[in-house]
Amino acid sequence: MKPRSMETRRAGAAGDAQWRGGAHEPFLALALLAVALLPLEARAGIGTEAAARRAAPNLGAVFAAAAPEIPVVRPKSQTVTDYVEVTGTVASANVVKLIARVEGYLEKIHFEDGALVKKNDLLFTIQQAQYKAQLQQAEAQLQAQQAALVYAKTEVVRYTALYKKNAATATEVDKWVYQRAAAEAGILGAQGQIEVAKLNLDYTEVRAPFDGLMGKHLVDPGNVVGGPGQQTALAEINQLDPIYVTATLSEAQVLEIRANLNEKRLSPADILKVPVDVGLENGKGYPYSGYLEFVSPQFDPATGTLQVRGIFKNPDRNLLPGLFVRMRLPKGHVAQGALLVPARAIGEDQGGLYLMIVNKDDVVEQRYVKPAEQVGNLRVIASGISAADRVVVGDLWRVSPGLKVVPKLTSIDAQ
Repeated sequence: MKPRSMETRRAGAAGDAQWRGGAHEPFLALALLAVALLPLEARAGIGTEAAARRAAPNLGAVFAAAAPEIPVVRPKSQTVTDYVEVTGTVASANVVKLIARVEGYLEKIHFEDGALVKKNDLLFTIQQAQYKAQLQQAEAQLQAQQAALVYAKTEVVRYTALYKKNAATATEVDKWVYQRAAAEAGILGAQGQIEVAKLNLDYTEVRAPFDGLMGKHLVDPGNVVGGPGQQTALAEINQLDPIYVTATLSEAQVLEIRANLNEKRLSPADILKVPVDVGLENGKGYPYSGYLEFVSPQFDPATGTLQVRGIFKNPDRNLLPGLFVRMRLPKGHVAQGALLVPARAIGEDQGGLYLMIVNKDDVVEQRYVKPAEQVGNLRVIASGISAADRVVVGDLWRVSPGLKVVPKLTSIDAQ
C-alpha cells in the first residue's frame, strides 16, 4: 500500500476541520442539548445502567397517563328464540263499500271525509218520504185484516148457531169459516209488508258497520242513488283496529321452520298461538305484537312463496293500510347460551360489521362479527366473540385498533 502523499494528508485534515466547524455543527448542538436535558444523576454517569433504570419509570408514567379510560362490557349470555325477518304489508281487517240499498235522492252527508267514526254512526240520509208512506200503508192493511178477522169470527159463530136450528145452510157456514182463515192469512201478509217497509225506511239511513276510518264521499247530495240494477257506492270505510299484516315466506324459510319443528304440522288452534311482531321501516325493534291468524294452504307457483297473515291491535292507528313494515316470526328453534352485546357497539365498514374488543394486554382490536336478531337494545352475535371478551361500548370515537387503553368494566344491563 502506497503512503499517502503530502497533498492527500493536507486535504484530509482540511475535511476534518470542515466537518467540526462547518455543516455538521447543528448535529453536535442537538447532541449537547439532549445531554443537558437528562436528569443530574444521568449526566453524572452517562451510559450507566443505574441511571437508565431510574430514568425509565418516568417515561412509563407518561405513557400510562396518556392511555384513555374506556367503558367495556362482557357479552350477556341468555336463551334467545331464533326468528325469521321478512317485509310485510299492512292491510285493513275489513274494507266495506257503503252501497245505497234503496232508490231515492241523497239528502245529506253526516261525516267529514277522512273522519274516524264509531259503529252505527249515521253517515248518509236518503230521501225518506215515500218509504214512510209505504210503512203507513202496510200498517193500515194490517188493521183492515185484523178487522176482517174479527168480523169473520163473529159470522162463523152466528151461522153455526143458525145451522143447528136449520135456519142456515152448511154452505153459508163454510163461507165464513173461509173468510176467517183468509183474514188470518191477510194479517200475516200485512205484518210482512210492515217489516219490508221498515227495512226500506231503515235503508234510507246508511250507518257505519264498525269503528273505522272513512274515505272521501263518492256521491254528492241531490243525486239519485240506488236505482234498479244500480250499485251506487257512497263511500268506503276501513277498519283499523284490529289490523292485518301480510307477508310471504320463501320455500327455504318454510322448510327451515318445518325442520325446527321436527316436521310437526300445526293445527289451526296452534297457529293462533304463534306470536308475531312487527316494527316500522324507520323504527327500532318490534313494538307491535300480535299472533298468526292465517297460513296459506299452498305455495304460490309463480313466486315459490307461502303467504302468512298476522293480526294486531292498533288502538293508536300507527299501522295504516298499505304501509311496509318489518315482520318477525319465530323459527321454532331456541338458542341456549346466546351471546348478546349492546346494538350501538356494532360498527360497520367496507369489511362488514365489527366490534372493538380490548384484549388481555389492554390493547384495542377490531373484530368482524356476524350479528343475528335484536332483543331490545341488545343484539345477538352469532359468531366472532366469546363470553370472556371485553367489548367497547362507550367513547367509540376515541378508540382505534392498536390503541392502549384502561378498560373500565360496566354492567351490560345499564346500556
